[in-house]
Amino acid sequence: MTLLQELESRLAAALTTTFGEPTTAAVTAAADLRFGDYQSNAAMVLAKARKTNPRALAQEIIDHLDLTNLATADIAGPGFINFRILPAAYASRMERLIRDERLGVPATGAGKTVVVDFSAPNVAKPMHVGHIRSTIIGDSLARIARFLGFRVIADNHIGDWGTQFGMILYGWNHFLDQAALAQDPIAELVRVYREVNAATKEDPAVLEQCKAELVKLQAGDATNLAIWQQCIDVSKRGLEKIYAQLDVKFDHWLGESYYNDRLPGLVEEFLEKGIARESLGAVGVFSNDVLPKEQDPFMVHREEGWMANPVIIRKADGGFLYATTDLATLQYRLDEWQADHIWYVVGVPQQLHFRQLFDAAKRWGKTGDFQHVEFGSILGDDRKLMKTRSGENVGLIEVLEEAVERAARVIAEKNPDLQGEEAAQIAEIVGIGAVKFAELSQNRLTDYVFSWDRMLALQGDTAPYLQYSHVRIRSIFRKLDAPFEAAGMTIHLDEAAELHLARLLARFGEVLPTILEDFRPNLLANYVLELARAFHSFFEACPVLKAEEPIRSSRLALCELSSRTLKQGLFLLGIQVPERM
Repeated sequence: MTLLQELESRLAAALTTTFGEPTTAAVTAAADLRFGDYQSNAAMVLAKARKTNPRALAQEIIDHLDLTNLATADIAGPGFINFRILPAAYASRMERLIRDERLGVPATGAGKTVVVDFSAPNVAKPMHVGHIRSTIIGDSLARIARFLGFRVIADNHIGDWGTQFGMILYGWNHFLDQAALAQDPIAELVRVYREVNAATKEDPAVLEQCKAELVKLQAGDATNLAIWQQCIDVSKRGLEKIYAQLDVKFDHWLGESYYNDRLPGLVEEFLEKGIARESLGAVGVFSNDVLPKEQDPFMVHREEGWMANPVIIRKADGGFLYATTDLATLQYRLDEWQADHIWYVVGVPQQLHFRQLFDAAKRWGKTGDFQHVEFGSILGDDRKLMKTRSGENVGLIEVLEEAVERAARVIAEKNPDLQGEEAAQIAEIVGIGAVKFAELSQNRLTDYVFSWDRMLALQGDTAPYLQYSHVRIRSIFRKLDAPFEAAGMTIHLDEAAELHLARLLARFGEVLPTILEDFRPNLLANYVLELARAFHSFFEACPVLKAEEPIRSSRLALCELSSRTLKQGLFLLGIQVPERM
């Protein structure tokens, strides 16, 4: 039980005594430490309902409140109850956390299964800067959910089917350079695709031939299936290199093609159940007139008024669409994986698609917690979508390579003693970490400007600053004559900086579960920054190795706990820490 949970439990007991019936109220971390560590507006809320004076009610609650060995309480403003944790309670909490592998984090997700759908690039196309947000946010949410006790299934729902393959198949037969394919398969497939795309605009007959190749593929033509499979194989090898560099792992790579066999039956079931109907030869899901038009994803307002906005699940030519595949995918995840939650980490532009998907699934009788974890865009210095000079998307591999190269230059400047393989490994850790933290420290819904100088700075709100903080802590232990065992140490919190560091360490278990309430890994990024700052303040104010016993061992134990918590927090953000910098 965290300190916050302990306060809530004791407050609930006091409220029950005060009102003679079971009553609970929330406690939150105080925004201003001058007034205490935690606060509750319970008296104000309950007084309004009972039409009584909130300050008088707050005093009555405090009179029934048992805070023995935990905290003190006082009343502020119109009736806030402020709690100040006793130094001895913080010290006791630190002694428990030192022995706790989970660092005080409750297993709030135990017994629940969550599928996290993220990254999902298209086959035969290079990953670009736009994939950063889905890949990094999704990986972090999967890590956090797993640490909170969820059974997590990370699924890379790659785009390995669809109209682009008609062009690739045509290009394979007419424009492919086998030597170039062997040297750089993705680059060659992209070149072929672009050449065919240009040809279709000059000659409509080429477009018809592309469509014919796609029809043959969908009908199971052996030659086209073999080419398609080769495209997938070479693409996956390229993607796996990027994921390895990012330290991102998936449990499954079930792409769109995996669900092809399920699509005809799905459409027929939707027709039989009246969820969908035919219109102009196509089959679509239309409004069922249950929701107000303003909230109905199947209605759209035009100049002429409200109009139907269906989602098509079978085209007039018999082909299927993303919505059909996504419905089949959702059904599979519920039936085969017994998912309680499905999180789709996909950009804001797909908002309508997921509103329609979730509504259609509900009408289909599919129950579960389905969430579109949407995010904004990455901008260049001109505050426009980040593009190359030629107007194309910036390749993700180029971004990562640039990050590592820039990190190597910063490290060489700051620590020229680092050489060779060690320097290269540290540059990799620092560069990739910088890109990840620049992403995860943002509110996911906001657009942000991609700035190399800011993200690689050793000071400020950056990954290098956090990694350096961890390195600085570990350097303390390298100066010891013998290994230090923190478990069992008695903690003393006599200085303000010690107490504040303990306060931050105690809150790790409180912060982590809140991240999944609105899918905000930036809350964890903010927390590790606060923790690092608290450690630096402690380290500057409180001598560690030069302190006398028992203070020396107590402070070493705080250093050890800070190191473990910082490293765990960064790991949950997908960021590694080097031993030296």
